[in-house]
Amino acid sequence: MKTILVIAGTRPEVIKLAPVYTQAVKRFGAEAVEWVNSGQHTTLADLALEAFGIQPGTVLESMTADGSLGVLSCNLISELDRLFASVTPEAVVVQGDTTTAFAGALVAFYHRIPCVHVEAGLRSFDCTNPFPEEANRRMISSLASIHCAPTPRAAENLRREGVAEERILVTGNTVVDAVNHVREKLLQAPQPADGQRRILVTMHRREAWGDEMEKMCVALRELADSRPNVEIDFPVHLNPRVCEPVHRLLGNHPRIHLLAPLDYLGLQKMLSQSYLVLTDSGGIQEEAPSYGVPVLVLRRLTERPEAVEQGYAQVTGTDPATLVRAAQRLIDDPEAYRSMVAPANPFGDGHAAARIVQAMSELLSRQSVKSEHSSLAAVME
Repeated sequence: MKTILVIAGTRPEVIKLAPVYTQAVKRFGAEAVEWVNSGQHTTLADLALEAFGIQPGTVLESMTADGSLGVLSCNLISELDRLFASVTPEAVVVQGDTTTAFAGALVAFYHRIPCVHVEAGLRSFDCTNPFPEEANRRMISSLASIHCAPTPRAAENLRREGVAEERILVTGNTVVDAVNHVREKLLQAPQPADGQRRILVTMHRREAWGDEMEKMCVALRELADSRPNVEIDFPVHLNPRVCEPVHRLLGNHPRIHLLAPLDYLGLQKMLSQSYLVLTDSGGIQEEAPSYGVPVLVLRRLTERPEAVEQGYAQVTGTDPATLVRAAQRLIDDPEAYRSMVAPANPFGDGHAAARIVQAMSELLSRQSVKSEHSSLAAVME
């Protein structure tokens, strides 16, 4: 019987749970830990799994062609319900704010199985941004048994919501563990041509689909046109709501390179070679400081304020003029650029997974004691 199920379905979940899975296997043994691939984003998740050498023990069929959140949620809950009934784990591990994570926490609650929530307590305080992630993570917080907060700020958010102190653990963010794991595998980054500024761009969030996505594309073209030393690398998400406008509006620009989705090592290598990152991704906001790369956040809000408060990231929103001005300033002003280069990552120290697995071990020990007490009580009756 598998003691622990680690559930992931998207690339960010794989990246952030891979260190936890690896540590759990070391602590409890491979026979006690199973990786469950929910099937939410199969292609992108598989690319990340390869980077960490993880083979899923179970692969679910949950994603639909139309990408409907309602149907995805129903499929995940149904598939996980069947799995939990057959496996009966002692603990379930979910990460972040995806529909997979919410479904995993909900079904664990239905089966009275303790749920460990990795990256707990992040809040934008706006349920529509990011959508549906902000609502997902709030609901997970009402269901989880252990809340592994990446930062003191995240832990304080949980306390204000009434989560018991003994259920909260500040661990650091496992994304730093993941970056440290792969950095030694990266080839030595080539030096850019004199004066060249390579900018990495990622955009995919649901709340930006439509007009905002098109405005961002226009801004990127304006930025490239305004600075001849700028080269933009843009790995394009596979979702048609993203790739159609991006290719239509940017596909013919000689210095905007539209790329297929990269595997994790490929993206980390590109990130390490970049001068600047423009992104709406939460994970890249956390990864970039490890390489000393400033970040412009293409969202109205960020639930990761630590880098912004320390000056390593700036929230530009989705106004094209604001984005272009902010990027041009960092390209043109060396002092402004240097002020945004992080000397250390504010999101963790690379030991988050070890802290999380220690908490899991203590949870399982408590569960074992409770089980023994229940068995003894039954015998005495």
